[in-house]
Amino acid sequence: MDAQLPDLEAGKRFYGDLFGWTFEEAPGSSVWARLDGEPVAALARKADGRMPTVWTVYFATPDAEALGRRITAAGGQLVVPPFPVDRLGAAALAADPQGAVFGLWQPGSHPGFGRRRAPGTFAWAQLYTRDTAAANAFYGDLFHEALFGTGAAPDFGRADVCEVFPAEMPPHFLAHFRVADLDDALGAVQRLGGRIQAPPFETSYGRVAVVTDNQGASFAVLRR
Repeated sequence: MDAQLPDLEAGKRFYGDLFGWTFEEAPGSSVWARLDGEPVAALARKADGRMPTVWTVYFATPDAEALGRRITAAGGQLVVPPFPVDRLGAAALAADPQGAVFGLWQPGSHPGFGRRRAPGTFAWAQLYTRDTAAANAFYGDLFHEALFGTGAAPDFGRADVCEVFPAEMPPHFLAHFRVADLDDALGAVQRLGGRIQAPPFETSYGRVAVVTDNQGASFAVLRR
């Protein structure tokens, strides 16, 4: 996953302090975020100020072109068609039929997360949608084996928008990072210039709070 930010240096300071990440240059106008030397995310400078300041979750696929065709056939759309990212792989942006945007990643030399589910790393992606039955059908068809067929611990769920957000909030994915202590994490977010968007609440996958960083990108912190 990556964050598109107007100020990359401010993002490095915020997330480096919050999660203990270190950073190194990556191809293009982006940096790798690492924890204990393992890749956990990327931060990228927004190429266009009209683009939203957001975290994007990417689903791995062996064939981004083929998956893109399936997405459009199922009523979604390709926002950005697949394009090469150096020798690291190929990326694309898509939207489901309700407008929630997500990424596709066809790995080359970069397979994706080097570490997850530990404090300071990705732990969960929640889709907030207005039609859970339609979302189940769309994503179940696209990613059935990945989501339901492996027997591995799930990393993905969905809920109605109005469970956490105002009814006018558009459907979207929300990236969750695991933290060791939720109160400490929320205190750090506020100290670093972010804000609490939704105070802690209980879910089936842990205790969660929704926050924004110091540039307006929303994400969640999760204590399991």
